Parts: sequence; structure tokens; C-alpha cells
Amino acid sequence: MRSDELYLARWEAPGGGEVVAVPVLHGRVEFAGAVARAFRRVRPTAVAVELPPTLRAAVLRAVDRLPRVSVVTYETADGEAVYWLVEPADPFVEALRLGREAELPLLFVDADIDQPPEHDEPFPDPYTVARIGHRAYVEACLRERAYPATQADLRRERAMAAGLAGAAGPGERVLFVCGLAHLERVGRMLPGPHAQPLARIRREGVRLFHLASASLPEVSSEIPFVQAVYEMRRAGPVAEPDLDGSTVRKRVGALEILTGQARWDEKKALDDAVAWAAARNGPPGAPLDRQRCLYHLVRLAGRHYRQETGEALEPWQVRTLFRYLRNWALLEGRLLPDLYQLVEGARSVADDNFAFAVLRLAGHMPWQAGADDLAAVELSAEELRMGSRRIRIRRRLGRTKRRVLKVPRRRKGEKHPGEWLDGFDPQAVCSYPPEDEVIEAFGRWLQQKAGRVLSEEAARSEPFRGSMLDGIDMRETLRHLPEGEIYVKEFRKVPGGVGSVVVIFDEDPGLERHPFTMTWLGEHQQESDMAFYATAPLDNVVGPGICRCEYGGFLLSYPPLRMADVWTDPDYAWTRTPAERLLAAGIDYSEDRFVVYCAPRPPRAFLKQYAGWLDRRIVYIPLGTLSPQRLKRLRVVHILWGKDKRDIAADYIW
Repeated sequence: MRSDELYLARWEAPGGGEVVAVPVLHGRVEFAGAVARAFRRVRPTAVAVELPPTLRAAVLRAVDRLPRVSVVTYETADGEAVYWLVEPADPFVEALRLGREAELPLLFVDADIDQPPEHDEPFPDPYTVARIGHRAYVEACLRERAYPATQADLRRERAMAAGLAGAAGPGERVLFVCGLAHLERVGRMLPGPHAQPLARIRREGVRLFHLASASLPEVSSEIPFVQAVYEMRRAGPVAEPDLDGSTVRKRVGALEILTGQARWDEKKALDDAVAWAAARNGPPGAPLDRQRCLYHLVRLAGRHYRQETGEALEPWQVRTLFRYLRNWALLEGRLLPDLYQLVEGARSVADDNFAFAVLRLAGHMPWQAGADDLAAVELSAEELRMGSRRIRIRRRLGRTKRRVLKVPRRRKGEKHPGEWLDGFDPQAVCSYPPEDEVIEAFGRWLQQKAGRVLSEEAARSEPFRGSMLDGIDMRETLRHLPEGEIYVKEFRKVPGGVGSVVVIFDEDPGLERHPFTMTWLGEHQQESDMAFYATAPLDNVVGPGICRCEYGGFLLSYPPLRMADVWTDPDYAWTRTPAERLLAAGIDYSEDRFVVYCAPRPPRAFLKQYAGWLDRRIVYIPLGTLSPQRLKRLRVVHILWGKDKRDIAADYIW
């Protein structure tokens, strides 16, 4: 959108000055940008906004705190609490901020009629402004629709006209930021006569709070990520950060464990993501493109998702997500999705972890965490009279009329920096029993599947001669259909049972992605011995002495308490990869004839020959034939530094 595509209503004031009105919608980033361009173009001598003078002191203090979001609150005569957010992307806040920076007079010309403000504005999606321009958007709205006024609206508009008439003297130019629905009536009232309507001239109990960062996704007018990008671009050109060294994983090393000094980098990773999106959102000075912001948000959340889970967000998933969001938004009369739709769509095309990554980044503003000058307050959609609807994605996410989110339960975090380092005891590493049960059940299921595969291989078919055996063989019957024969099948039991189970998710020949190797002995007779390789535990700390890893591959062997350390055993030095070492050990330790090998590729011929020398046989099951969702859950393992962590692990494991 070009900067000259602005709708500016120019009115002559009774005092001889000029009033230049910029019509806007409340809380929309496209109109905040329009106000900034109008300010530079008009060069006013004063700025007037559609806010009552009774809130002046609190609002100006909140403007001085930007880019931190503040909450102005007061009570009506009926005792009803009213909240107003002072956000960077609000057009009225942008006007006051520009006037404050230019040291211009600031006029609050609205009337305080002691009623909660209502902004139910039936306008097209504000993103239209970014496509057709501010002028075309406003002209279309004024031409196609009339906006009826209530008695409260008329009282406020008379107050605005009277305030503007007395403010614009000879040679003065007042920039008036006005709600689009009030524009034409205020313009007709401005020539006069004027009389200030009855309204409150002073209000007691106006208070100012810092909005808690946890409330941002739920109550913000715009997605916080979009507001953060707008704020960064407002300050000038943004240097694009290097994302290669930026991660949301919480990493520690031996020195941090010994000293108890943690260097968590999650906030830096989120800050870098916002800065990267700001640098990539077009040339400096160009209007912010909210669609491009959402695209960057999804890409960056996908990067964080891969860092945390090891799962990549595929290009086809991104295409499906945006096609889905486009159609959903159009069904509700908008061009772009809101935060609720974005998180719900992310959950639908990937999983709950990706939805969480999207929500965490979308709700992030780099400057909001912590404030020493004001008390923090948490707000909900209900307190702002917004209504809500809930969905489930592992935690509850609320939806409101303005399509925002409520997150009543969040992942448990550190109470103080370094708290999670207190529980590390390298001499007592153990597993999490519920995950052990899942792995054991999966191993038994693979053994049964291998048994069925072997039975299928040994089955024979013959023409029906009086016995149905194990049932009709439809394939052979259709093949011999011209002969008029019915074939039946007999499943034969294969001598020998199924023993060791080897599952390979990623062959990783050099252990570059999965450097952590370990051999665990079963803790009781119902549990197998296990050898595995996984990602480094200290690269992803999720709780006090609790680390999240992803398997590259694992071996299960029963009965327990027999397995030596597979990774240092010289008997397997001839193997080429970690996957081959696990398979060789599985063949060696199997008490039954058959060994299950589930991997992306079958083993090389030498491994089959090695199994034959030991009177064993490998049963290969392609990894691609199993459920991706099930494999994704199985691949996650949590390493606990001490058995005492088992009592608290459920609070941190996700």
C-alpha cells in the first residue's frame, strides 16, 4: 500500500484552524500504520484522540511505558470494572505516542458517560487495508453501509465536536484520530453550535497495571507476535539475527550442573524469531503485512517444534495448514485467521506439540516479561466481556468472540533461574516407568506381528477337497477362476519363537544427531534389558533433573539381567553403524530363533549371514508400515537423574 493512499477528512474549525480526521478501527495494526503515515504527512500542531479526559493521566503514563502493554482500569457507577489495554498496535495509542515524541499538545476529546466502551464494529477484515489501501477501504465502508447511532454515541460525538472546535485556532492543524463509525456525524456537528453534553469531568479510582505476559494471547486485540513485529519495525531497520545458534531447548553442561548456574536460552530464541520476522516483513518504512507475519510465525514455530521434538514440519503440512486456515477464515467473513484458528489448525495438520509451539511464539512480546514500576495483573476473556469457547489440545485453549485464546494450564516452569539444575545426580540415572511400559508393550506387539508374518510365509494353499482348513484363499481362488476351483489356505506354525526386538528410527551412522548411548538392565522379571542411542539429554532439560530425548534406535532383549554394555563390547567392533551394533547384539542375546528388525531399510546381507551362523533368522518389518503417530510417541524418552525424580516427573513430562 502506498503512503499516499490515505483517507483524510479535512474540516474547517469555527476557530479558524483545520481539523484533519483519520478514520480507524480500534486495536488494528493496519490502522496504527495509517495513523503513523498520516502524522508524517499532515505535520499537525496538536493531536486529538477519541478518549475521555478523565483517563488522561493514566493513559499517558501507560504510553510512556510502551512497548510494554499496560491496563487502565476503573469502575462505573454500577460497580462494573472496565479495562482498557494500552497496546503498541492500537491506532489511538500510536497517535498519542507520536504526539508525545514530537512534544505536541494532546487532546482527549471524548465524553466519559460512565458506560463500558463497546467496539462491536461490523466492518470488513482490516487486512483489506493492506491490499486496497486505507482510502479505498474507508470509502467503501462509508458508501456501502450506514452506521446508526445510539443516544450514548450522539452524546460522545457532540463532546468530540465541541472539543475540536475549541482546540483548532487560527493557523493550527489538529490531527484527529476517530472511529470510522463516528466520522461523518462528528464532521457534520463540527461547524456548531456547540455545547458540552453532560458527562463526568473527574473520575476517582483510575488505576494502571502491567499486563502479565501469560494473559497476552487471550486478551490482546492483535496477535502479540504481530504487535511485536510492528513495534520492532516502528523503531527503524531491524538487523536479521542468525537463527543457527538460537534454540528453545534448555541446554546445560557439566559446569552449569556443578555451579548451579543455568543459561537458559528460550527467551532469546523467541526474541530472535520476532526480530527475524520483523527483518523479513518488507523494506523499512513499508506498511506491515499481517499475512506475511503469520507465514513467518508458522515457519519459525516449525523450527522450534523440530528443536524440541526432532520432528520436521513438512512443506505439504504448511500448504495444507494455510489452505485450511484460508477456507475457515472465509467462512467467518474474514481474510486471515485469528489466533484460535491458527492454533487449532496447527494441531490438526501436525500434533499438540506443534500447536504449543505456535501458541508460545504467537503470544510472545520481548518486552513484556517482568515489570518493576507497576503491579502485574492477569486478565481473562470473561473479565473483558468477550465470551469464550474451549478446545482441547493437551491443555484447554479458550476461544472468544474476538477469536483469542484462554490457556488456564501451562507447562510447569522454573520458580527461579537454575532451579532445574538442583536435581542432577549423575550417579543415579534411570528411566520413567510409564514410558518403559509403553516400550515393552510395543516390543511384545512387534513379536506377535513377526509371528504372523512368519505364519503367512509358511502358509500353503490347495484346492478344496472336503476340508476348509483355515479359510478360503481369495487370491488363489481368483487366480484359478477359469478352472472353477476353490482354494483354501492352511497356516502352519513356524518352529521357534520370536526373541529380541530391534527398532531403528534413524540410522545416524556417526552418532552426530544421537550421541547418547546407554545399556539399561531390567529392574524386574517382567522387563527386558535395553540398549539404545538417543539425543543428548542435557540438550533438552524439561524439569529438575529431568531431560527429554529422542531415540535413534533401541534393542529389547528378554530375559533381563544378562546384557553387557553393548556400546563397549569388542565382539561387535566389526559393525559399521549403531543400528548394526544393536542388531548384532540382538542376534547374540536372543534365546529364540527369530529376531525382529524394524527399520527404514533392511539389514545388509552380512548381518543375515551372521544370524545364520548362530542359528538365528532376522524378520524384517519396514518402519514405514507402522503408524507414524504411534512411532512419534514411542520415540520420546525421558532420562531421570535419580529415582526420586519419578515422583515429580509427571508434572514436567509432556
